[in-house]
Amino acid sequence: MRQFEDRAVVIAGGGPTGLMLAGELALAGVDVVIVERRPSQDVIGQRAGGLHSRTLEVLDQRGIADRFLAAGQALQVAGFAQIRLDISDFPTPHPYGLALWQNDIERLLADWVVELAVPIHRGLEVAGLTQDDDGVDVELSDGRSLRSQYLVGCDGGRSKVRKAAGIEFPGWEPTTSYLIAQVEVRDEPQFGIHRDAIGIHGLDRQNEGEPVRVMVTERQLGPSTEPTLDDLSRGLIAVYGTDFGIHSPTSIARFTDVTRQAAAYRAGRILLAGDAAHIHHPAGGQGLNTGVQDAVNLGWKLAQVVNGVTPDTSLDTYHDERHPVAARVLQTTMAQIALLRTDDRTKALHDNVSELLSMDEPRKRFAARMSGLDIHYDLGDGHPLLGRRMPDLELRTAAGPVRVFTFLHDARPVLLVFGEPGHIDVAGWAKRIRLVEADYDGGWELPVLGEVSTPSAVLIRPDGHVAWVGQGSVAGLVDALTRWFGPAAAST
Repeated sequence: MRQFEDRAVVIAGGGPTGLMLAGELALAGVDVVIVERRPSQDVIGQRAGGLHSRTLEVLDQRGIADRFLAAGQALQVAGFAQIRLDISDFPTPHPYGLALWQNDIERLLADWVVELAVPIHRGLEVAGLTQDDDGVDVELSDGRSLRSQYLVGCDGGRSKVRKAAGIEFPGWEPTTSYLIAQVEVRDEPQFGIHRDAIGIHGLDRQNEGEPVRVMVTERQLGPSTEPTLDDLSRGLIAVYGTDFGIHSPTSIARFTDVTRQAAAYRAGRILLAGDAAHIHHPAGGQGLNTGVQDAVNLGWKLAQVVNGVTPDTSLDTYHDERHPVAARVLQTTMAQIALLRTDDRTKALHDNVSELLSMDEPRKRFAARMSGLDIHYDLGDGHPLLGRRMPDLELRTAAGPVRVFTFLHDARPVLLVFGEPGHIDVAGWAKRIRLVEADYDGGWELPVLGEVSTPSAVLIRPDGHVAWVGQGSVAGLVDALTRWFGPAAAST
């Protein structure tokens, strides 16, 4: 059996999650490779169609958000059970979502990854694996193999990595199914959303001359086999009385409301992220966004372990932090599906929830949840900022005004100190963190929580979440630095 050169990390799957993770690892100098079963990046058909506010912040933290903003359309896309939730008053540089199809999201992420010199082996997938105390042997579908220190499964809901690792995938069985497609039509349909006793359906065309995008709820739960043009024709006739003369499909796929989450995000040297770790109905559009944020949480932690900065046990915090986030996404999504049933009793409930969410406090709470701006990792008691996303403040530094996110472009931790920093000594971590002395005169505000007290110093992890807050003293700083970024280096 011929073998590729050894790699520190192998990522199975080159979708948004796998690409984002590869970029994070490459920024830290980790030798990483992606194995992707598709022969090219743009063979995916119609899937996710937008980025939420927190994901835009994550991309902004890496200095690449402008690429996505230039390709998409900024809109108020946050919603719960198709009830729009305005976030235009939220304290974020991106108080909106971005309408952008997954094809374009992947293309832009792939461009970034290529700039970072990450190799992508296309037309291959993981066929088997064996792990030992030192690494993982990854068998590929063409008979070759890779040896790596760690393997990350970003290979979707049917993840071969998850199955081979023996990680259970409990959850809820599907109750309904949908067909989505891009097709040409003979007869021009009336575009828009249509509701009936079967469910919710939609027809639209993004630009003149492009294929029609179709989403139709099936009368009965469809089989797990790949759908055909005849299946789509029958589904359309059942709803609209005609199939509009559909032909020449670009893509046809079936999805359901099946809801599952991996029991563990880690099994030894094998980790899971994105749809390999959690699947759910696309209502609310949180799937792709959750996967990208998985990657940003995992990337810097895995890089530090590979680079010998922190122990292997530090990877356990990935499951501890991200598993609860996805569990809430699954629960929120199931609640939306329950509210989207089309019978009269459910419609009455939906109308009442819609009225409730028009009130300011419920609107802010659910909008923060759906946009990802309220994610809070449990890092202990303390200042309200602890464990939450760092606001993108406009700071004054010796070099001039600068935004906080600018300091995170290279995915390194940042210690922000406001005022005189003489009492802070981080010499033992000088090569690992960036020390920034700055002034800030404005208020500190978080979604839902509102105004919070101004700290004297803040330690920011590479994923943009706050690991320590100083309130007039440095108590706990050394412990936080050691916990997240390894012990202090010996003085020379």
